[in-house]
Amino acid sequence: MTRIIETFADISSMYDAAFVDLWGCMHNGITAYEEAVAACRAFRAEGGKVVLLTNAPRPRASVAEQLKHFNVPEDAYDTIATSGDSARLALFSGAIGNKVYHIGEQRDLAFYEPLHMIDNPVEITRVPLQEAEGIVCTGPFDAKADPDVNRPDFLYAKTRGLKLLCANPDIVVDRGDSREWCAGALARLYTEMGGESLYFGKPHPAIYDLARRRLAEVAEVPDDRIVCIGDGIVTDVRGAVGEGLDVLFITGGLAAKETRTKRQPEPRALSDYLREHQVSVTYAMGFLR
Repeated sequence: MTRIIETFADISSMYDAAFVDLWGCMHNGITAYEEAVAACRAFRAEGGKVVLLTNAPRPRASVAEQLKHFNVPEDAYDTIATSGDSARLALFSGAIGNKVYHIGEQRDLAFYEPLHMIDNPVEITRVPLQEAEGIVCTGPFDAKADPDVNRPDFLYAKTRGLKLLCANPDIVVDRGDSREWCAGALARLYTEMGGESLYFGKPHPAIYDLARRRLAEVAEVPDDRIVCIGDGIVTDVRGAVGEGLDVLFITGGLAAKETRTKRQPEPRALSDYLREHQVSVTYAMGFLR
């Protein structure tokens, strides 16, 4: 039975660390949620550690800079683990070859900056699709365009047996009141067409391994003292459940309509939504506060 809570403080004393999603929990792609920032600050003031766990396809330094623009202050968190860094570990280990075709925006080119977490990283060169040994997808070229525009290139890539490294498994994200496609939508299409996609963000294990490594740099915390907080049922929730971690589901993000969330979710709608997705959550609340 899911417990609907009023504030994070209702349960925070049971945990020493929180893996907190960014988009939809801490900010809306434009500005920070003030109550969420306050909740994380209060948790840290009591000795808790906050790891911002995000499917952003960029290094954590880039995400930290972006957070400043969203007015998420540095004292609201301890460290950051990104799907971008998780994917970069695979890229620079040679998972898809040395020559790669990049799908994504110019702002994501920090993905190719040197990585110092592994010894002897392979040299990566960005090339046209016809010369590529693999594909890196950090997001669509145009977040508003239907993923189907990639079908011709994906058909060519599939026939050549190219692997697609997906740096952000999210399918969609809400930027303010506008919904945009993410890299996960392209990777899903490539897989449906018979291609092979490699995923490194939530809900897949690699990013949780990275999050635990980043947490260990600031504190030793056992799994039963970690809670995951997020609004994505197929990313945040499934990832936490797969790792055996408690989860606080923020219903006012991607699932606001389905859970009939205003300030709090409607209990029956929440129950139906969880049953539809065949998952259970430890706690739920409308918005992180």
